[in-house]
Amino acid sequence: MQEMLAGDLVPGDTVNISLGDRVPADIRLTEVVDLEVDESSFTGETIPSRKSTLPQSAACKGVSQLKNIAFMGTFVCSGHGKGVVIGVGEDSEFGSVFRMMQNEESPKTPLQKSMSTLGKQLSFYSLLIIGCIMLLGWLQGRHLLAMFTIGVSLAVAAIPEGLPIVVTVTLALGVIRMAGRHAIVKRLPIVETLGCVNVVCSDKTGTLTENKMEVTRLYTASRQRASVGKTGAVDCEGCVVSPSSHPDIVKMIEVGCVCNNAQLRGGQIIGHPTEGAMLALAHKLNLFGLRDQFVRTEERTFSSEKKWMGVLVRPRSHQVTEPPSKNEDWYMKGALDVVLRHCTTISGGGLLTPSLHEHYMSVASEYGHQGLRVVAMAYGRDLNDLSFAGLMAMWDPPRENVRDAIANLHSSGVSVKMITGDAKETGEAIAEQLGLWSPDSVSLSGDDLETLPPHQLTDSIAHCSLFYRVTPKHKVTIVKSLQSLGKIVAMTGDGTNDAVALKRADIGVAMGRSGTDVCREAGDMILTDDNFSTITAAIEEGKMIYYNIRNFVRFQLSTSIAALSLITLSTMMGLPNPLNAMQILWINIIMDGPPAQSLGVEPVDEDIMKRPPRKATDRMVTLPLLFQIVTTSLTIVAGTLWVFRKEMEDKMITPRDTTMTFTCFVFFDMFNALSCRSMSKSLFSIGLFTNRMFLYAVGGSIVGQLLVIYFPPLQAVFQTEALSGGDLLFLATLASSVLVLDEFRKMFVRRFFKKTRPREHGCSAMDIVCTI
Repeated sequence: MQEMLAGDLVPGDTVNISLGDRVPADIRLTEVVDLEVDESSFTGETIPSRKSTLPQSAACKGVSQLKNIAFMGTFVCSGHGKGVVIGVGEDSEFGSVFRMMQNEESPKTPLQKSMSTLGKQLSFYSLLIIGCIMLLGWLQGRHLLAMFTIGVSLAVAAIPEGLPIVVTVTLALGVIRMAGRHAIVKRLPIVETLGCVNVVCSDKTGTLTENKMEVTRLYTASRQRASVGKTGAVDCEGCVVSPSSHPDIVKMIEVGCVCNNAQLRGGQIIGHPTEGAMLALAHKLNLFGLRDQFVRTEERTFSSEKKWMGVLVRPRSHQVTEPPSKNEDWYMKGALDVVLRHCTTISGGGLLTPSLHEHYMSVASEYGHQGLRVVAMAYGRDLNDLSFAGLMAMWDPPRENVRDAIANLHSSGVSVKMITGDAKETGEAIAEQLGLWSPDSVSLSGDDLETLPPHQLTDSIAHCSLFYRVTPKHKVTIVKSLQSLGKIVAMTGDGTNDAVALKRADIGVAMGRSGTDVCREAGDMILTDDNFSTITAAIEEGKMIYYNIRNFVRFQLSTSIAALSLITLSTMMGLPNPLNAMQILWINIIMDGPPAQSLGVEPVDEDIMKRPPRKATDRMVTLPLLFQIVTTSLTIVAGTLWVFRKEMEDKMITPRDTTMTFTCFVFFDMFNALSCRSMSKSLFSIGLFTNRMFLYAVGGSIVGQLLVIYFPPLQAVFQTEALSGGDLLFLATLASSVLVLDEFRKMFVRRFFKKTRPREHGCSAMDIVCTI
């Protein structure tokens, strides 16, 4: 066997599929072993379809009726099989569905819808105000065409047509940045949801740990203890184990290798890491080809519910003329408590007494407290009359930096819960190493989740950080219970048994390297480095994207309100229009153009993780934020009107008057953009050069404004005239007042925040910032 890209397959290729695989093409099955395929993406049926190799009637044409074909895009739920490729790409059943899908338009994200609604509301009120301005100007005897021109220009400037665009672009740029930090987001709405996550439910194996299993301890039914050294040598009570010296150990390894579907190819393990660890142990003892010595006649595949796997085999040397059942044996591996239920004797002779049963369980508990995963072995003629061979203990080390990532999440108000199918002792040992559990903490088993009364279940899950011996059904129960409390849940996982919970969670996070195809398809976000720490980075990005969009909304609305208020007040006061139509359109370019867009790419604030998760129902524009927008707008309008009236002391409007007013408004806009980079931090704290895109945008806008003032062709278009250096210095000093006032506000808020510690009173620093 070899692994290859699905895109390289052609009809006629032979493909092997097993548990967790995504079927890469339409395949006519030739071999199946308990093969069940999830075809819900085609049929909508939640029950997996059981496959066979039998020929089908010509009347069978629907996907659900063709039992001998595995269709591209479906997922293997259990068992394994082999078949011949009969359709790829657009020629497959999936391809026909894809062609229909191309004609459908993707729905807008909730944030896009919210911004679209806000834009419509602002457009309505803007047009209403513009209509009043035109009516008032006409009643004052102004030229109707001139008022109409100003009205149209104001409509273009005031209506925030750039809102939906900026939201989409900012989300898309966030997705690109997340990809650079090893998190691939499959859908845009997930980006905005990341900042709301307040619970992360994580699978242990392969997510919190490296999923690099290595057998470190052996314990036989005859009570022999053995350990595996780093060099690969196996030591049993002071003696080096060899194939001939310790038959009990060799028998246990034989069971693990025969009841096994993994393969070693060129030093690489193809298959489940647990099974790969058993093959690697056999190779360390020079026990090669153990599986090749037997012929498999039947297989009972492993599942999370039954927690064991069994194969019926006979020696390859068995004569065909003899009855098949004469030399056939069952080899079983699985959870110790489950395997012992199928055993009546122990390897080497003797009955499995209750005292021995208790002894083996205590040994498994001892290994579990060391953080080791325990797998039991048994063999015999009858599945319910097996001989216990012993157990293997495997070490799966926690991932690097996971403990720090969990501590960061806890500090930001995000709770982390570990979910595992391992024994209680193993789960508690790993969770304690990661800072998730202490001896005083509560842990619940899958059985506990089934026996707890409904009124206690939700509360118990909310206060528990470790769940052990759970099945896929239990994982979904955990997620649903947390969601019923109003929690936004992110579920991480890498195995097929995690897929249902990943789909149910608000955000499903799949492992990209070790994760199965089913898991990656079910997830909303894929971690390409399989590192739990990447989740912290993704939540950082999600929070920052939301606040960046909020900063942009603050800037754009303050500019729109200022432009409308300036024309409205000047009209009501009987003054000439301080801005002509072309100047208003130029302000609109700045408002919707590069300076505004660059606010959406503000770098991640290092303190962003200290802020608690926001509520999913929070509005983008709250009353405190709207109040802040209005006060900023009034500052801009007051300063600009003062300049306009100062320049009109001769009661005559000249190109210099409008040029001074126009430039003053633009400078106010630039300083306002600087203050909008952060809601709470000083400009000197976040750094003037941290967002180079913003500097380029502001610098380009200022250069453009200077061209409008000094370049003769543009002077004719915008009706401006050249200003002196003193004029520019005066206007820049005046316009900087909007930044200075905002800096004083931020300083007051920071001092107030330190004194009151608002989190103790149920509010955040951001709430105080917006309110003040």
